[in-house]
This record gives sequence, structure tokens and C-alpha cells, in this order.
Amino acid sequence: MTRNVKLGLKQNWKQFSLLVLINAFVGGMVGMERTIFPQFAQAQFGIDSKTAVLLFITAFGLSKAVANYYTGRLANTLGRRNLLLLGWLMAIPIPFILIYAPSWNWVIWANVLLGFSQGLTWSSTVVMKIDLVGEQDRGFAMGLNEFAGYLAVGVVAFLTGLVADRYGVTPYPFYIGIFIATTGFLLTLLWVNDTRAFVQQESKTVTSTQVDNVFWETTVKNKTLSSVTQAGLVNNLNDGMIWGLFPIVLLSLHYTNETIGVLTAIYPSVWGIGQLVTGKMSDHYSKKRMLFWGMLLQGLAISIIPFVDAVYGFALISGLLGLGTALVYPTFLNTIAQATNPQQRAESIGTFRLWRDLGYAFGAILSGITADLFGIDYAILLIGGLTILSALIIKFRMPESARPPVNTNTLSRVHS
Repeated sequence: MTRNVKLGLKQNWKQFSLLVLINAFVGGMVGMERTIFPQFAQAQFGIDSKTAVLLFITAFGLSKAVANYYTGRLANTLGRRNLLLLGWLMAIPIPFILIYAPSWNWVIWANVLLGFSQGLTWSSTVVMKIDLVGEQDRGFAMGLNEFAGYLAVGVVAFLTGLVADRYGVTPYPFYIGIFIATTGFLLTLLWVNDTRAFVQQESKTVTSTQVDNVFWETTVKNKTLSSVTQAGLVNNLNDGMIWGLFPIVLLSLHYTNETIGVLTAIYPSVWGIGQLVTGKMSDHYSKKRMLFWGMLLQGLAISIIPFVDAVYGFALISGLLGLGTALVYPTFLNTIAQATNPQQRAESIGTFRLWRDLGYAFGAILSGITADLFGIDYAILLIGGLTILSALIIKFRMPESARPPVNTNTLSRVHS
């Protein structure tokens, strides 16, 4: 079964490139909501409460977290391609629900569905790319994957803001989502192949041990995996706050939808493009240092938002936030992949992504409640402080080397 399988980016460039393209469509589904949702909630449903508005992010984060975990658990048994197809099937109804939603509860359910879809599709493309390339180009592969996804978030966020400014917040911006979901499903159905055979091939020469409880090791016990996992959670905690509150801050300053679209697009666009460089960096430079400086830069950028009101200041903040996130995002996945046995890699990545995307829910709830009780500025400063604290945990708890213990019995067999 694995006789003709060869690991490597060059050897599998056609399938790899297709998965990069598909992940761009995956990211585009999130970008569809990124700019217009606070105004959509207010204009269509009369919702002004920050907590209520951010419930859609909470719903998204919880369902995506669960889907991430079970995608990792089921990847070896059901197959990566089948899970990817299932994710796209869930995505197709979402724009139609948003267009015809009679109440805000329908919007919440649409975002539950979006979360499940994103967990299945994005996790599958991540695992499949790691399967294809092997260890040498893993960081570069993750950089390309996240570049495509988050650049698409930025591009579609800009396009929906532009369309909303000219034609209204509904239905026209959601037509973009119909095209994205349909195309992503067809590309997967017609041309994507499963990658489980590549894992079997890699496992023939691996010398690292398998652990008894992947969830516990990734969440708490292993200092490398758990340090990365808490940083992932905090990263998406602050991303959930930016997603929900940043457009509200800009609306309060009377910026147009088009300007808000540009400012909200800078962050994921820099995040996406930057990963073309930072992904490759994580193959050669200290992962621990990249994670520390990336989280610290995010925390500092967020903390100055309350003190800015000029468009160029917000553009600079968005750029710095994108750069900080670009430093950590492919490095998270590269570190997790390096620190686990190939047979347990999908489950460990699924566990990491479970906690990481729970950050969306925690961030939305925490920042929404704080904003309603004390004001948006206090919510932003709280999230900025938590992000800086996460950077310090990386600095003082995470070991410099990410490699797992070697199984001496396997090693002796490899050399015999």
C-alpha cells in the first residue's frame, strides 16, 4: 500500500497545491462574516449589546473546537478526504441561512454550522499537508496553508465590506459565500486524494515513542505541547475579541463600511502573507523564540488600541497584530507535529486545535461581558494583558527542544 508513496513537497506538489487552493476557500467562508456582522446584527435584528453580538463568535468557536478534536480523532479511521467533504457539505447551506434568517437565533445556528464546517475542513487540510511533505518542509507547508487561508479571510473581508457599503449588508455579501462553498466542495470531490498511506510510510522510520493519553499530554503534561496549546487558546481569544469588537470601535468613530473593510482586512492579510516567511523560519530557527515574540507583539499591539483614533494608527495596529500572529500560527502546528509520533499526530493537532478554537468562545464571552459592564477599552486592555501573560508562559515553561523521547527498541530495529 505504501510502496510507491514518497514524502516531500516536490514529490507531491500537485496535490499539495490543490490543498492550498482549497484552504483559501475555507478561509474565505470566515472572511464573509469578518467585516459586516456587528452592523448586520444591529441593522437586521436591532441587537446592540456587545455580549449578544459576540454570541455568534461564541457559537462558532465552540462548534469549531469540537469539530477540530473529532477530526483529529477520526482522521485515521474515516479518512482525511471524507472529513473534508463532510465539512464542505455543512458549509453550503450557511449563506442561505444568513440571507433568509427570520431571527438572530438562526444566525447563531448558522455559525454553529460554520464552526463545524471550519473544524472539519481546515483541520483536514492541515493534517493532509503535514502527511504529504514529511519533516523537512513541514513549517514551510504550514506557512503556505495558513497563508492561503488567512489571506482569503482578508480578501473576502474587504470584498464583503465593499459590497455592503454599496448594496447593503444583506443579501449581496453572502452571495460570495455561496460561490466559495460550492467551489470548495467540487474541488474536493473531483481531485483530492486521501493521505493516510503517507503516514504509514513515515511511521516505518520513526523512532519517537507513542504516549498513552494524547489529550492529557497535549493539554497539560508535556511542557512543549501544553505551552503551545495555551498560547493557541490565547491567540484565538484575542482574535475573537478583534473579530467582534474592532469593527464596533471603528463604527463608533464613524468610519464607512469600506474603510472598516480595509482596516479589518489588513490584520488577516499580513497574517496570511507573513506566514510565507515565518513558516519557513520555523523549520530553521528557534520555535520557542518565535512563539514568545509573536505573542508579545500581539499583546502590545492590542493594548494600544484604546489610545488610537486615526485611521493610520489603526492600520499600523492591524499590521503589527498580523505580524505577531504570523510568527506564531505556522510555528504552533510545526511544533506540535515535531513533538508527536506520526501515528498520534492528527489526534494531537486535533486536541491543540480544540483548545485553540475554544479561545474564540472564551474571548467573545470575556470581552463581550467586560465591554458591557465596563466599556470596550477595558475589554481590549484585559485581552492585551492576557496575551502578554501567555508570552511569558512560553518563555519560562516551554523547553528549547520540541522533539519527543526516542523509543530505543524502535531505534535498534531501524539500525539493525
